[in-house]
Amino acid sequence: MYKIRTYNKISVKGLDRFPRQTYEVGSDIAHPDAFLLRSQKLQGIEVPPSLLAVARAGAGVNNVPVADYGKLGIVVFNTPGANANAVKELVMAGMLLSARGIVDGMNYVQSLADLSDPSEMSQRLEKEKARFAGSEIRGKTLGIVGLGAIGSMVANMALAMGMQVIGFDPVLSIDAAWRLSSDVGRMENLQALLARSDYVSLHVPAADATRHMINADTLATIKQGAVLLNFARDAIVDAQAVLRSLDAGRLGKYVCDFPELALLGHPRVIAMPHIGASTEESEENCAVMAANQLVNYLENGNIVNSVNFPKVVMERRPGTARITFSNNNVPGVLGQVLSVLAESKVNVVDMMNKSRGELAFNIIDVEHPPSDDVVAAISALEHVIRVRVI
Repeated sequence: MYKIRTYNKISVKGLDRFPRQTYEVGSDIAHPDAFLLRSQKLQGIEVPPSLLAVARAGAGVNNVPVADYGKLGIVVFNTPGANANAVKELVMAGMLLSARGIVDGMNYVQSLADLSDPSEMSQRLEKEKARFAGSEIRGKTLGIVGLGAIGSMVANMALAMGMQVIGFDPVLSIDAAWRLSSDVGRMENLQALLARSDYVSLHVPAADATRHMINADTLATIKQGAVLLNFARDAIVDAQAVLRSLDAGRLGKYVCDFPELALLGHPRVIAMPHIGASTEESEENCAVMAANQLVNYLENGNIVNSVNFPKVVMERRPGTARITFSNNNVPGVLGQVLSVLAESKVNVVDMMNKSRGELAFNIIDVEHPPSDDVVAAISALEHVIRVRVI
């Protein structure tokens, strides 16, 4: 029986991915094999010795001590792309809100509620509507920083709306490139993109390398009157630098999904309450993907969408037992494990070894389940972090 401890409210569709006959799922589960969560901060929470994996139903994992878990052999999963459509649609809403005086116009209409004469209201609306006219986004240039799952969808959507699209992503993956239209122009650096864009949409993760990537220096190169959209993470943007650029008239508007107190009340800031991925469909998609990844790892040892271990997927042959182990990525560890198996006359049927940074992960299929002594011998090897038999 596998045990899953949940944090936060997880979509029922995700929870239903755990077969009830082989899984125990709940918020008060003792000795869990895995955590399933959304926004719960795990920093400071005691790590049960039984914990094998953590799945975050969402893309960001800043609420998970990823590096610390990796040292314990705990695989951390996220769900990239599961909430991409929800964020993409809100980005479009943000662009339209910034282009047209929609919110101010609606507020003006509501301010006329005390009028009793329909003709007077009509006259006032006709007189004032020019204040809320705005401009169209068709033909404008959208610059996208980060062309992953969300960024590529935003790019294709903007092209469909008749915009010109350019992008900058120094680590564009092959998978992302396949998703991206060939009509998206590639920029060599951030400054070149900022200088050409009427709208700039950010879609990079929060990391040391991206912290305050939008700052006083980069904003000095942005096109006069451009609109900056941040539906990625608050740490990417220096809010004080944004305010100074807005007040100086360089930056036209700032649209974000991460309100900060310093931004509130500014007439050219459109702030939303962190609702980018908060659609019903998005929460279901994230929960289902996270649950599927946990099931695949716990039952088969396969790793897909981990943020601290490599992708390792190997089909399982009928009638075999499976050994998985994580280790520090140093030479000779796999050879030592194979020597232990050979000395114990354990026949290897198939195997896979992958590494990522300082960590490595291995799947070895054998003809018969290894004895406890064999497992103990492997566990005792230097640089082996964790061993499982499935």
